[in-house]
Amino acid sequence: MSDPRPVPLLALRGIGKSFLGVRVLHGVDLDLAPGEVHAVVGENGAGKSTLMKIVSGAYAPDDGTVEFAGEARVFRGPRDAQRAGIGIIHQEFNLLPERTVAENVYLGHEPVRRGLVDRREMVRRTGQLLASIGETALPADTPVGRLGVAQQQVVEIAKALALDARLLIMDEPTAALADHEVELLYGLVRRLQERGIGLLYVSHRLTEVFDLSDRITVLKDGHRVDTLWTADTTAGELVRRMVGRELSHYYPDRAGPDDLGPVRLTVRDGGNRKLRGVDLELRAGEVLGVGGLQGSGRSALARALFGVAPFTSGAVTLDGAPVRLRSPRTAIRAGIAYVTEDRKGEGILARQSVLDNALLAGRAVFAARSGRTARTGRARELLAAVEVRAAGDDQEIRFLSGGNQQKVVLARWLALDPRILLFDEPTRGIDVGAKAAIHDLVRRLAREGAAVLMISSELPELLGMSDRIVVMRDGRIAGELPAGATEEQVVALAVDATRERVQ
Repeated sequence: MSDPRPVPLLALRGIGKSFLGVRVLHGVDLDLAPGEVHAVVGENGAGKSTLMKIVSGAYAPDDGTVEFAGEARVFRGPRDAQRAGIGIIHQEFNLLPERTVAENVYLGHEPVRRGLVDRREMVRRTGQLLASIGETALPADTPVGRLGVAQQQVVEIAKALALDARLLIMDEPTAALADHEVELLYGLVRRLQERGIGLLYVSHRLTEVFDLSDRITVLKDGHRVDTLWTADTTAGELVRRMVGRELSHYYPDRAGPDDLGPVRLTVRDGGNRKLRGVDLELRAGEVLGVGGLQGSGRSALARALFGVAPFTSGAVTLDGAPVRLRSPRTAIRAGIAYVTEDRKGEGILARQSVLDNALLAGRAVFAARSGRTARTGRARELLAAVEVRAAGDDQEIRFLSGGNQQKVVLARWLALDPRILLFDEPTRGIDVGAKAAIHDLVRRLAREGAAVLMISSELPELLGMSDRIVVMRDGRIAGELPAGATEEQVVALAVDATRERVQ
């Protein structure tokens, strides 16, 4: 394909970066045209975040040059990059929830009249900014804390545009969005393109990379592997470049009839503030997928089974015996493990070591000194077994990639030999290589006799991993689907497009 692009808005030439003597970027080249969406992909630890921080001024490169709008630049910090016209939208927003949309958009550079902040002018300008990107329904005087995640993301984008951003870096922009909100983001990206704004788009979700980008740059181990025109490549080719090996399949083989054991868990007419009339069976050796829209009751089901927000009505049995799961402690003692969707907020203690995080569940349930040496040895064995990559088990877990953090969480629960594993979005924010490792581990646990309940918003993952699928809607199980179901069948049940139960 010929290259009709104008002079690049951004040009990175030979970018290199080291930390404490460890090389993390090796002579990376990348360029971006005005109005282009250029995706940057790679496994965790490939160097994506470091490269984006160099572009946004948070880091200075050790080698190479950054050219912006045709001029070589040396940014002395993020504010310097912002003044030049570069904005970054982080996965975790940097907003003040108690302040209004307008106050957040113009924070630090409010319009002033007669020595006082001109709030009327600030609201007017914010309204104009929002209208320019097609967001006319978002009131500028509403406190940000009252907004949904997708609307808060719009506020972050408006903040950057208020500083006349010509380049936007979007880091995992759909990670916290529901499916219908992702479509809204797609429209927003298109409108930004029409305004000539260039976008660097970092994502692990290959579907949106192919939907939105014009070109894709692949990083691996700090090197640029290739830059490809999106229209000229396939998902399989991209994965091969990302992981450096052939992936013959994305998902391990499902369970066969002979692999399924007895019913391990039953729920009959289970209910609480968020759930109603839940009837559920989970068998040993099975991966039961749970689908549905955000807010449908998927996570509420896992939290009820783990005793975080227990069932207040109905009956639960484990291996045929009645049980009341009043708290996480009782659930753990009953042999239930729970991998939460909020890894950073609920899954790890960021400033504690890898080993301390692996031992958390055991310490919470058992006496402080009881079997401590044996549990420590077992935790270390499991950290090695799940192939956690860290400088050592005394390294703070916050310095690990998302995939390795998730492996530590898995090792924590495996140390307790659980009979039932509840996974809520087990691969969210994890690269394709680490996803495959976690998929294989989940399936291995099922083959060894565990019963697995897995919630996923990614329909290909839900369909590829599940031996059976239940779909939640409005706090109820809307229907059940067999292995081999289609995306259309899952969505139809999730949105009430059909009232027929698929057998």
